[in-house]
Amino acid sequence: MLGRDVSAVDRRRRRDAGRSLGGGCRVIGARMALLLSCGLALGSACASAPPATNFVEIETKIERVVADEGVPSMAVAVARDGRILWEAAFGMANKEAGLAATPHTPYSLASISKPITATGLMILVERALVDLDRPINEYLGDAKVTGRAGPAREATMRRVANHTSGLPLHYQFFYADEPYRRPPMDETIRRYANLVTAPGERFQYSNLGYGLIDYVIARRSGMSYAEFTRAEVFEPLGMSHSAVGVPPGLEDQQAVRYAPDGTPIPFYDFDHRGGSAVYASAHDLIRFAMFHLGDDVRGQRAVISEASRQVMQRPTAEMSPKAAYGIGWGTDKCATGAVLVGHNGGMGGVSTSLTMVPEHDLAVAVLANSSSRWPGVITKDVLNALLPGCAEESENDDDSAPATDLQPLQGTWRGTLAAYTGDLPFSITIRDDTVIAALGDAAPTPVDNVTFRNRFFTGRFPGTIGTPDVERRDYRLQLDLKLRGDVLNGSVIALSTPGERVGNALTHWAELKRPL
Repeated sequence: MLGRDVSAVDRRRRRDAGRSLGGGCRVIGARMALLLSCGLALGSACASAPPATNFVEIETKIERVVADEGVPSMAVAVARDGRILWEAAFGMANKEAGLAATPHTPYSLASISKPITATGLMILVERALVDLDRPINEYLGDAKVTGRAGPAREATMRRVANHTSGLPLHYQFFYADEPYRRPPMDETIRRYANLVTAPGERFQYSNLGYGLIDYVIARRSGMSYAEFTRAEVFEPLGMSHSAVGVPPGLEDQQAVRYAPDGTPIPFYDFDHRGGSAVYASAHDLIRFAMFHLGDDVRGQRAVISEASRQVMQRPTAEMSPKAAYGIGWGTDKCATGAVLVGHNGGMGGVSTSLTMVPEHDLAVAVLANSSSRWPGVITKDVLNALLPGCAEESENDDDSAPATDLQPLQGTWRGTLAAYTGDLPFSITIRDDTVIAALGDAAPTPVDNVTFRNRFFTGRFPGTIGTPDVERRDYRLQLDLKLRGDVLNGSVIALSTPGERVGNALTHWAELKRPL
């Protein structure tokens, strides 16, 4: 499974809260970790053609998953050597309406939005409207990225696109049945666009970065991000069932996003649409992948050059010894050594996977309208069917245990946390293995899940930041601070506690000093 997703962030934060946030996150996941009106019952398949022999067992597996595992529907498309080998859909896109899924059903893509947004960015690069190596602030409006841990001028478009600019972990959801609405992008920038690590210092997956890119696309093109993407990406590539948001005119054909209990999730928006907001069908998504493989696809017009496609796929940010990130695409390797390029996605009611194997001219797209592991599993199955042994499990790249030697941090550190409503006094006291935090007027409280590794100090504690954004959901505070001499600075993340809906990750800058 290729990609990075919000649900994976939540799981990782709860499981590995002590580890350096985002410092080793895996965009490639767990190592691979017809508008048809079928009218079929739940668990049935709607396919453009009978599946090849290689896919019969996979089809049976998907039917079982849809019937028994709480996955309302899945759609899959596979292409090789410039032609679509298999397209099929299983289950219900909309259970309440009795609408069966098809290969042309628009699904919410979550983070597979990023390579689509990145394609739009490269269109502007080719038109000399954006330079990848210029600071993103040159293309923003009145609100600018703030250089906290490093100079804002070094936060280039390229670094924003490959998640090494220093922008923080960020996701923020706005549900249609709640009173909160997406703020203007300038306001999001003022509140959260802080460089919490120095540009180029490390990989930190940031939805906010792709929110800034969609804003740049709108500002430089003179069109809204949604209109530009429709006119310059979807239409030329023949992606007629794709859009930023639900495709207009296809609202009653969309795959409804379902919660784990099987109920529909109210529609939600983000302040990072370029990272999360695209809808596409499996058929459209495989066409998108075929374009990026360099295939000559009937009904498509090239939107960027071969050179630009290669720039997107070239790894420039290391995430692990084997996994990296380019511009909108993650890269990894098959167990057989073949390079994988792709992305995955996940958030409330969404799990998606798009994987390409360029040297074999192969692409696999799997979409589901619930949060689950199954698109990644099915992707592995398809890869193994076509490239035997490709998706075998490999050893964990990160074989070192989190370090907890706090000796370099002993003492009391004092400083502030910067919230958009004002700074809060903040202190951390470390005595032996005991860590106590005090934020604002609250009583000191223990910090748990503490680690100190590669000079990054992490831990969790209950606290109150008090901004309207943060207080919308229950949360805990996650530390991700770097030791720089006698200064600790970096992120304090208000991370929503698990609930019926995916919450938020809102990062705040903090800096503390230890008296000499």
